[in-house]
Formats: sequence, C-alpha cells, structure tokens
Amino acid sequence: MALQAGALVASKWLTEAAKAQRKVRVLDTSWYLPKLRRNAKSEFKKRHIPGAAFFDIDQCCDKTSPLDHMLPSERAFADYVGSLGIGSDTHVLVYDASEFGAFSAPRVWWMFRVFGHSEVSLLNGGLRNWELEGRPVSDSYVPPAPSEFRASLNRSWIKSYEDVLDNLDTKKFQVVDARPAGRFRGLDPEPRDNTEPGHIPGSISMPFHSFLSPSGHFLPKEQLRALFARAGVDLSRPLCVSCGSAVTACHVALAAHECGHPGVSVYDGGWSEWYTRAVPEHVISEGRGKHL
Repeated sequence: MALQAGALVASKWLTEAAKAQRKVRVLDTSWYLPKLRRNAKSEFKKRHIPGAAFFDIDQCCDKTSPLDHMLPSERAFADYVGSLGIGSDTHVLVYDASEFGAFSAPRVWWMFRVFGHSEVSLLNGGLRNWELEGRPVSDSYVPPAPSEFRASLNRSWIKSYEDVLDNLDTKKFQVVDARPAGRFRGLDPEPRDNTEPGHIPGSISMPFHSFLSPSGHFLPKEQLRALFARAGVDLSRPLCVSCGSAVTACHVALAAHECGHPGVSVYDGGWSEWYTRAVPEHVISEGRGKHL
C-alpha cells in the first residue's frame, strides 16, 4: 500500500517515508519578523531536522518589489527550489521552528502549490513538537545535488491591490485577515515602521493562531469548519486571505484546504501594500493615528 500524505503530516510520517524509500525533501522554512531580532538561517545551522535544507523566503522572492518577499517568477522559483535538490517528482515536507508550531511554513506550503506542485505537506506541530517527541536534530548540512523543477504559476490564486480594491464594490470574494485582532481593529501597533494598524473594509478577522491548538498543531477539521462558521466565512464561496505580508495569511489557506475549499487566493501585497496605497479612505481603524 502506498504511503499517503495530506497537507498535514505527523512526525511519524517522515520516518515511514524514509523506510518506504519515498523521495522526500525536508525544508526548514523558518522566518521571523525583523523586530524579533532572530536569525532563522543561523538557528538552522545549529539545529534542524537531519537532512533538511533551509528555504529562505527573503531570497526566493521578487527582488524588484519594494514589498517584502513577494512571489518570485516561475523561473526564479524553479531555479531556487531546484538548487535545494527538489525535482518535480519530489515530495516536499515543510516546517518551521516557531514557538507557535507553525508560522512561516504554511506560506511555503502555499508557494509550492501556487507554482503547480501538489506533492507538498506541512509537518504538523513543527520543530517544536518534533523535539518534544524526542526526535533527533542536527547541526550538519550537506548541500544536495541540484535537480530540475518545473514551475507553472496558478495566477487565479493571487490577488493584486487592484483586485481587492475592485472587490470593495463587486464583493466577488470574501477577504479574511490573519493578523492578530488588535492589529486588525487598529488598537495594537504594526510591526513595520510607518504603517498604522487597521483593516480592509468588509474583511473578516481570523487570527492565524486561532487555527492552532495550544500544542502547536492545526485543529481537527471539524473544529476548523466550526471556526470558519463562527467567523461568518462561507467555504462554498471564493475566498481571499491577507495579513501583513502574506505569510500567516497562508494559515487560513491551509485550514480552508483541510475543510475542502478547492482553492484559496492570497493577497500577496497584504496590509503592507494596502496601507500605503489605500489610506485614508479605505482603511478601517478604531485607533487611527495613535501609533505613528
């Protein structure tokens, strides 16, 4: 019987995949907000799942954009992941070292999918639970042999500023914001300078951490469905997700995928772009002006 893998896999799956000689590439996709002053790549060098490579979302991005880690071109993505030893027949397993259990890994999970690679899973619980289970970590790294990866961008899963602005009138899709509730409401400061908190008119607040249990695992499907229902999100309708810079937005995309939503789009510019371009008339905030 073939080893099955969904969007979320447990630590045991990786062990079984190795026994089954399945072609798997593990990626540490850790990334932290600059104000936390954590260097994800340095931490990776000291401690990671054995055999993992480091995926840097600040390198695999559109470097011509003034915004942080926007999606790269198909060629840039294919070249980058190919350099990590990932081919079009490789099953990719992503994780991060966040204390949440998942922070940046859902973004990379979604990146592979938007570039046409469905053979990708997220390690449920992240490095946090991998270590709690007593599984090994390593400080050694052997660069992999490059592989050929073919990328095909699904443009329907990406929303631009103009798409979201037009949607204020057309309401073709629902917009869910994954930032913490205080930032969404405009009461807590944004982590980026010269950006006030608040939200896109008509958007729905679903903080990314609400999809995770206290242990750092994604909630079971029935609880995820209930979470969407309580928030007023109709999973039968088109859905676009957003956050500060399209990282934690992908928690919502993964949760909706688990609930059977066929495809969630991401506003890649996120609040970082919206605040710059839409202020003041299209920014809703309870505390306008007090954070700058």
